[in-house]
Amino acid sequence: ARIVCGAANNQLAHRALTAGTPSASVVCGVSGVAQERGRAVFVFPGQGSQWQGMAVGLLDSSPVFAGAIEECERALAPFVDWSLSEVLRGGGAAAERWEQVDVLQPVLFAVMVSLAGVWRSMGVEPAAVVGHSQGEIAAACVAGGLSLGDAARVVALRSRALRRLSGLGGMVSVAAGRAWVEQVVERWPDRVGVAAANGPGSTVVSGDVPALEELLALCEAEGVRARRVPVDYASHSAHVEQIREELLRELAVVEPVASRVPFCSAVTGDWLSTEQLDAEYWVRNLRQPVEFETATRSLLAQGLGLFIECSPHPVLAPGITETIAAVDVPGVVVGSLRRDEGGMERFATSVAQAYVHGADVDWTALLPGGRQVELPTYAFQRRRYWLEDARSAGSAPDALGLDAARHPVLGAAVELAEDQGVVLTGRLSASTHPWLLDHVVDGMVLLPGTAWVELAVRAGDEVGCGLVEELTLEAPLTIPANGTVAVQVRVGTEDPSGRRSLSVHARPAGARDWTRHADGRLAPEPAGESFDLTVWPPAGAQPLALDGFYEDLAASGYGYGPVFQGLRAAWRCGDDVFAEVVLPEDQAEGAAAFGIHPALLDAALHAGLAADRGEARVRLPFTWNGVTLFAQGATNLRVRLSPAGPDTVSVSLADTEGRPVAHVDALLTRAVAAGQLRQATSADQDSLFAISWTPVSPVSSVSSERWVVVGEGG
Repeated sequence: ARIVCGAANNQLAHRALTAGTPSASVVCGVSGVAQERGRAVFVFPGQGSQWQGMAVGLLDSSPVFAGAIEECERALAPFVDWSLSEVLRGGGAAAERWEQVDVLQPVLFAVMVSLAGVWRSMGVEPAAVVGHSQGEIAAACVAGGLSLGDAARVVALRSRALRRLSGLGGMVSVAAGRAWVEQVVERWPDRVGVAAANGPGSTVVSGDVPALEELLALCEAEGVRARRVPVDYASHSAHVEQIREELLRELAVVEPVASRVPFCSAVTGDWLSTEQLDAEYWVRNLRQPVEFETATRSLLAQGLGLFIECSPHPVLAPGITETIAAVDVPGVVVGSLRRDEGGMERFATSVAQAYVHGADVDWTALLPGGRQVELPTYAFQRRRYWLEDARSAGSAPDALGLDAARHPVLGAAVELAEDQGVVLTGRLSASTHPWLLDHVVDGMVLLPGTAWVELAVRAGDEVGCGLVEELTLEAPLTIPANGTVAVQVRVGTEDPSGRRSLSVHARPAGARDWTRHADGRLAPEPAGESFDLTVWPPAGAQPLALDGFYEDLAASGYGYGPVFQGLRAAWRCGDDVFAEVVLPEDQAEGAAAFGIHPALLDAALHAGLAADRGEARVRLPFTWNGVTLFAQGATNLRVRLSPAGPDTVSVSLADTEGRPVAHVDALLTRAVAAGQLRQATSADQDSLFAISWTPVSPVSSVSSERWVVVGEGG
C-alpha cells in the first residue's frame, strides 16, 4: 500500500507514487503486519519524549486534540498551580520550570492521553495498551481502568513526591542486555540496580550517583555505550522507599475499575486486570524495574504486531524493534509526532504509516468530504494473493535450538556441529527497517555497502574475531517495497592462524536460489588504536562548502533521504579530508543495537564526495580491508579520510571527544555507470562487478637476449 502525505499540489510526491520510487511524502508498507487487521497496541513511554513546543501545531489544527487537552487541564487543576495550555505554548511561570518532574510528567501525561484521543477519532481503536514507568498511568486511563480525574491525581501527586528525591540519585542508559548489566552492577550491591529492561540491547540502571559514575567509567573501558539520563533522582530503586508511605496515603482514594481495553503491565510483564491498579500498584510501578521487554514479548506472543507510540517523539521504538527482531515475528512501530514536527501533517503521516501496516482508519475524519477513487491499472506484478512465510511467536530462536543474535538485522545464530563454523540469519524489509528506504542509488533502494560491513563485524563478534581483514562486495542487493529478504552470514572454521572465511548470501521471499553478495575473511583481534582526533578541527584545515551538497548528489544519482544526510561539516587539510557526521535523532536511540549504524558510517564516506564535488559518476564501496570497531553504538563521529592508493582511502572514526570508534585500513570504491545497477540486479546478470576482456596486440618481435632465472628451483 502507498499513501501520499502533504499538500495536494505536491507534484514530486505524485510523480514518486506513480513511478514507484521512494519519497519522504509517500508512505509505503505491507498491510497486515498487525497480523489481524486493526489489532494495534497503544504504547505510552515515560520521560524522554518531551521537547519544547511539542504538540502546539496539533493544538491549533485539531479540535479533538485541543478538546482533550482542555479536559486534562480541568482534571489536573486541583493538584497543580500552573496552566497546562500555558506550559505547552511556552508561556507563564511554569514554562520556566517545565523540566521539573512535577511539571513535566503531568504535561506528558496530558499530551499522551490527548494523542490517543486523536488516534481514536481517526477510527484507530487499541486492541491493547502498554506503558513504560509513568506512561502506565496514561495507558490505564486510555484503557478505561482509571478515570481521567484519578489518573490526573496519580501523575500529579506522585511526581510532586518525586521532588523530595531530587539531587539524591540518577539514572544511566546502557547499550547492553539485562543479563550483562545485572552481572556488572553486582559490584555495587544496594547502591545501583536495573531500573528498566527496554529491549535485548537496552537497559537502564538507577541508584547512587558515585556508583553510577564508576559504572560509566567501566562501560567506557569495556567499549559499551552508556550515557546519563537527564534526571537527578533514582526511580525504580531503593530510593523510592523514602516516599512510599506518602504515596500510599495520597493515592488511597483512587478507585480503579475493569477496563474496556486489555492492559499489559510493565510491572508484571503480562496481562493485568485494571481493577488491581490501586495505590499499592502505583508504588510498585515506581519502585520495581520496568519489565518493558517482557511485556513486549507477551504482546507479540498474542499476535499483536502493530505498536503505535502515543507520544511527542517515539523513544520506545528502538527497544520494541529490537525485541521484534529477537522474537522473529512480524511487527512494526509507528510514532505519532516527532521532535520539531508537532502538527497535523506529521500526525497524518503517522496515520498513513499505521494504515499501510494494518490499522483500520476512518479517512473521512481526516479528510471530511473526501471520497475513495479507483487507482489506474498497472502491469501484472506476479504477486500471489495467498499468505506466505507465516511465522508464529513460538519460532523464537531458543525454541528452535538457535541462539539469539541480538542484532537489528540478524535474529539468530547457530554453531555448526561438524566444523565449528557459525551461521547467522535474519530478515530485511522496508517495513521492519524503514531507514533503508533513504538509501537510493540510481533510482533503486539498495542495501548500503556499510551494512555489509556491519554484518561482517557482528559475525566477527560471534566467533571472537575483532578484525574484518577483507570484505569484497560482489553483487548489490535491492530492498523491495513489499516482502522480505532473507540474509545468511556464514563464518567458516578457524585455520591455524585464527582466521576464518566469511560469506554473505541473500534471497528474496519466494525465491529459490541464494545470491552471494559478499565474501571475505575475519582475523583475531588487531593491535590497539593508532590514530588521534582529539584536536578538532585540525590546525590549518580549510572548511569545505556544503551548501546544496545533498541536492547536487541527488542530481548525480545518489538519492539520499534524511536518515543518510548526516554530513554536518567538512574540512580539507593537505591530502586528508576531515568531517563531522551525525545520526538523525529518530535513529539515535536504536544506534546502540548496531556495532556502527550503517547510515552513520555511510555519512562518514560522504566527506570524500564533498571534497570532490565535480565527480559526476556514482561510486560505491567495493572492497573493505582492515576494519576494526573499538566502540559500538555511536551517534556522532569525527571523520578522517586519507588517500591509500588509487580510488582507495583509509577511514578513521572517533567520537566527539576524539576517542577512537572504528578504523578502516583501506576502502576501495568503484564507479558505476548509469543503468549498470539495474542491469546487475536483473535476472540476466548476477554481479555488479564482472570480468572484462582487454585485447592485447601481439608483439612484433621477440628479443634474442638470453635470460637467467635466479632463485629456488631455477
